[in-house]
Amino acid sequence: MCGIVGYLGFKPACQVVLSGLKSLEYRGYDSAGLSIQNGSKIQTVKKKGSVSVLEKALNEAQKNNATLYEGNFGIGHTRWATHGVPNDTNSHPHTSQNNLITLVHNGVIENYESLKKRLVEKGYLFQSDTDTEVLANLVDFYISHHDLGFLEAVQKALQNVVGAYALLALSPRFPEQMVLARLSSPLVVGIGKGEFYIASDATPFLQYTRRVIYLEDHNIALLEPEKPIIIRSIADNSELPYKVEELDWDLGAAEKDGYESFMLKEIFAQPQAISDAMRGRVSSDFHINMKSIQDHRSIFEDARRIIIVACGTSWHAGLIGEYMIEEFARIPVETEYASEFRYRDPILFPNDIVIAVSQSGETADTLAAVRLAKSKKAFVYGICNVVGSSLARESDTGCYTHAGPEIGVASTKAFTTQLTVFFILALEVASIKGSPALKIKNELIEQIIKLPNKVQRLLKTCEPEVIKVAKTFHQATNFLYLGRGYNFPLALEGALKLKEISYIHAEGYPAAEMKHGPIALIDENMPVMVVISRKNSEKINSNIQEILSRKGKVIVISTQSVDHVPEGVVAHIQIPNTIEPLVPILASIPMQLLSYHVASLRGLNVDRPRNLAKSVTVE
Repeated sequence: MCGIVGYLGFKPACQVVLSGLKSLEYRGYDSAGLSIQNGSKIQTVKKKGSVSVLEKALNEAQKNNATLYEGNFGIGHTRWATHGVPNDTNSHPHTSQNNLITLVHNGVIENYESLKKRLVEKGYLFQSDTDTEVLANLVDFYISHHDLGFLEAVQKALQNVVGAYALLALSPRFPEQMVLARLSSPLVVGIGKGEFYIASDATPFLQYTRRVIYLEDHNIALLEPEKPIIIRSIADNSELPYKVEELDWDLGAAEKDGYESFMLKEIFAQPQAISDAMRGRVSSDFHINMKSIQDHRSIFEDARRIIIVACGTSWHAGLIGEYMIEEFARIPVETEYASEFRYRDPILFPNDIVIAVSQSGETADTLAAVRLAKSKKAFVYGICNVVGSSLARESDTGCYTHAGPEIGVASTKAFTTQLTVFFILALEVASIKGSPALKIKNELIEQIIKLPNKVQRLLKTCEPEVIKVAKTFHQATNFLYLGRGYNFPLALEGALKLKEISYIHAEGYPAAEMKHGPIALIDENMPVMVVISRKNSEKINSNIQEILSRKGKVIVISTQSVDHVPEGVVAHIQIPNTIEPLVPILASIPMQLLSYHVASLRGLNVDRPRNLAKSVTVE
């Protein structure tokens, strides 16, 4: 969840690390800190609050001593609190009692209490409430009591650790070295000319290098300037090979480009993102080409069923994907929360396909579900956005959504590109299965080809009406979202978006389920957003009448083909006509904009909602 940055080389490390922390602040913003090493001297500053608070403290310190944070080695951390409340003391980096180790850590040390007890018995004192300080002192113990080298001491400490970690460590005793390690939490090394950049993802160092190494689980690495990286196995100390990859990310995608927030920028980037998700997979002559499926054609031909595992917004996309695959390919599909799937001893067969969905490709529960599926010999197909992520590496095959970096915590373009990929995937599997849906294949492909232009038009036309709705209801305390068919999972997603960034309690329901409880909540203070498409308009209009008769405030999103909406609704936002499976992509646009404008009117930071981080890499 937290963001880690490191640098060693020849540049002023303070500037590189601080800039990197700003790029990673979407991963955590409870507190921030950095340590700069100059020879055997390490200076640390850390503060509760955002990276801007840390930067202010640095500037104040350097007014009194301009050379205070000079040095070419540095590590930094922006925190999403797990152990210990956000305050200056619990902020990272943490230093061991004997000042032999300074480190930053992302993850959770599950057995930290027993380790701490052992260290206390050996005379160690602790300043913070964090599990990370335990790790720092444990490494210190192996250096000071067993006379181990830096890499060996970190390695020995981690052999005693149960949990998840990505860590960077410095030591004044080893002034030319930095040690890093990874288990279930991402860590990327950027390769420069005799220098190294390290981060939780590549965005902090794209301006310096595109050559990267993705550290694997159970890896520990030693970095020294102008020397090759050394990567070893934590378990047995064997030296491991590694692959240097070249990134093609657009650096500008990690900037706001004049928008007020990353979320707003990413909402308006969706026409291009959807086009990019289709590029090379959908042709103008009505052909679908998903090489990742065609290369494993026999597996999809023989598949008994498909199970989709995901979390959060990706789970909502998966549920819509289930509907698409079942409608087009006529194969049973189940969609599961990865966090539940991994713990309930699911029944899996060798001819099952598990589709795992994660924007970051680092979601801890989703990766655990993938490992469980593979242990039961299921075939794993990964859908993610981040090239080289853990999900991409651990899946048997899969595809990227090509949405580009998504910085806003509330997912927008990742969701619509996931739906785009699911639509294409469903058609490809239908082709392999010889499904009756192929009779209208050209019509279906024509609709997905037209989608980016429809999204572009909708973004231009719907925002004024959305802003009016936001001004009317931004002080609401509750919100309901209703939909039928493909639009039921969209109702769940719309409610999630609103509660994520505006902190308004919101719930999504199948429209027909309203009578099974939620209707008791309807009164003149309850806004209800309802999605209508032509297929379900008659029945859902009846649901609207039930709400209006109880003085509820109804906002309608409908396709233009819907020729009747009950009188009395407070707003009616029309979206372009399309086929049923693609309605959720278009209808999600005004929902995203509504969440954004409601949160903005409430004076909230839409890119950094409280208690949330972009990538959930811990349980």
